[in-house]
Amino acid sequence: MKRILTYRPSPPLVLAIVAVLSYGLILTQLGFYWDDLPMSWIRYQLGTEALTEYFSTNRPVWGLLYQLTTRFIPQVPIYWQVFALFWRWVTGLLVWAVMRELIPKQSGLALAIALLFLIYPGFNQQWGAFLFSHFFIVLSFFLFSLYLMLRALKNRYWLNTSFGMLFSALNLWMHEYFFALELMRPAVIWISLRDEGLAVRTRLHRTLSLWAPYLAVFLTATLSRIFIFNNQIYEIGGNQAGVFPYNLLTSIPTSLWTVGVEAWSQVFRIPDIAKDGARTTLLYGTITLITYVLVILSLIGKQAQNKGGGEKKTVYSILGLGLFILLVAGWPFWITGVPVSLAYPANRATLSFMLGVSLLLAGILALLPNRLNWILLGVFVSLAAGRQFQWSNEFRRDWNAHNNLFWQMTWRAPGIKPGTVVMMNEELSYYADNSIGATLNWIYAPDNHTNRVDYVLFYPTNRLGGALTDLEPDKPVKYDYLAGQFIGNTSQVLAFYYAPPGCLRLLDPEIDPFNRLIPDKSLMRDAAYLSTTTPILTYKDAQMPTIYGPEPTHGWCYYFEQADLARQLGDWDHVADLGDTAFDLDDHPNDPLERFVFIEGYAHVGAWEKAIEYSQVSYMVSKNFIGSLLCRLWDRIDRDVIASPEKDDFVLQAKSMFLCHP
Repeated sequence: MKRILTYRPSPPLVLAIVAVLSYGLILTQLGFYWDDLPMSWIRYQLGTEALTEYFSTNRPVWGLLYQLTTRFIPQVPIYWQVFALFWRWVTGLLVWAVMRELIPKQSGLALAIALLFLIYPGFNQQWGAFLFSHFFIVLSFFLFSLYLMLRALKNRYWLNTSFGMLFSALNLWMHEYFFALELMRPAVIWISLRDEGLAVRTRLHRTLSLWAPYLAVFLTATLSRIFIFNNQIYEIGGNQAGVFPYNLLTSIPTSLWTVGVEAWSQVFRIPDIAKDGARTTLLYGTITLITYVLVILSLIGKQAQNKGGGEKKTVYSILGLGLFILLVAGWPFWITGVPVSLAYPANRATLSFMLGVSLLLAGILALLPNRLNWILLGVFVSLAAGRQFQWSNEFRRDWNAHNNLFWQMTWRAPGIKPGTVVMMNEELSYYADNSIGATLNWIYAPDNHTNRVDYVLFYPTNRLGGALTDLEPDKPVKYDYLAGQFIGNTSQVLAFYYAPPGCLRLLDPEIDPFNRLIPDKSLMRDAAYLSTTTPILTYKDAQMPTIYGPEPTHGWCYYFEQADLARQLGDWDHVADLGDTAFDLDDHPNDPLERFVFIEGYAHVGAWEKAIEYSQVSYMVSKNFIGSLLCRLWDRIDRDVIASPEKDDFVLQAKSMFLCHP
């Protein structure tokens, strides 16, 4: 026990363990998310030239970084997840290294800042690995330039300054998120000169002279952005002359509250065993406990060294630096009107504030009485690590739902005609419609390496009034992926509804426009009018990429999708056979409309008792919502099934049972 209590893990090791506990325990079960999918599809399927085209109007220098990394990392999620985790750890390590140079006598405070930075809970998109690994690479460039600048004050001035300027330039030219952080340099230099005993005027002069090379790089980058390359995505909001200053006055304090207080308040959300399960809850408890013990062990002994949390002047300097960073970090967002929010995916904007928040919180804790600051730091870090694990589990579930969506789609639609517009409701939390539109093209047009995009997937809630002018037939549809363009028409639409654990359903234009189980706000009841089976090819054309793993075990949804395809082909005997198999499974439908295809199939083959039986089961789920839909289904059965006295009797029985109007 004595040996354990005297063990002091090194800060790089502490940061690595905390990073793995927070972000890395289930990496093998994670995939691609949000912009990962279209960007990786463009690079790996359409080629390097397409990637260049994609970045040509948006951060072209950053695009070169993708050209480099994608040459040696394949389109396999686990490689990118490990790569992103590595760079997240590197940024934490660099923050520690910078702080060790800036406050060398405060090793505990330096580690505290790095830990808070590493697991900052305002940002929960670590697992969008293809995209955010490159964010953290750029952030590493900036942090490394700070480290080199501080090292230059001690030795090899010109060498360290030259490389510091280079890495500063890489940050400034690659991305705008960390652009304004460059303005913290003079404050960092000023603090670093505190022990030299310089007069204020002399210290100020020396600060400015040391900053001058980096200021030159900053001004050059600023001028190039203004006069040579204007970011075509984000436009400065100053054109609203009367509104812009008022927006700044309101958005700045709101943003600071969001990235500080609201962000950290999220760590107090602990798992609900009834909702999250015993395994997730146990893992959460293990992660928080190990992290807490590790933080305490890493700080034991540093209290005496740091004189009870550090000299107050140093702590005040850290507090001031943190506040200054917060006041400059948000300008790229404030002047362009980009919201600083904790919502997904907007919380990527909080990346710019992470360092400032970490300095401020660590400084506040350092002012507390001895040992209390350890305890609270351990609590904050361990709870944040647990919260990040909870988010990783949410990403895991969404990847599984994403996988199931496309396996079910390929079962229902073995092939799809090029030029088809696919519409779907917003069900997946961590995917935009253009994200899964990339997957759609990857699966159904794997050999298309041109700038002509074969398919597009829209959430009507996102696209109506834009690329989707309205939900009427025979309307042209154009959508630009930057690296390629889709051209289609609303007369060639597949409208799907997906609400796991329910199966993916191709909407029925005769029934689903009246289906009140589909929320009005999804607009999918309107989209159902456009849905048609015509674009579905009956031969196998889809190719599921290897990253989606082996084909899942054939459960209820497999037989449902196959039956719906057989219904499209008019193969009613096969529909009935599939129904017999499906209803004998140790599985069941999660949407009453999933029985409709089998009801119709049984009616067509004369198995009227089964048709009535499963109609009754669906009806009992919700008489008010399902009754009218069953009436429409039985109207179609009455219309399409060959006339016979038996048919007439059962149709009359069904319509009477479900209170259908004549």
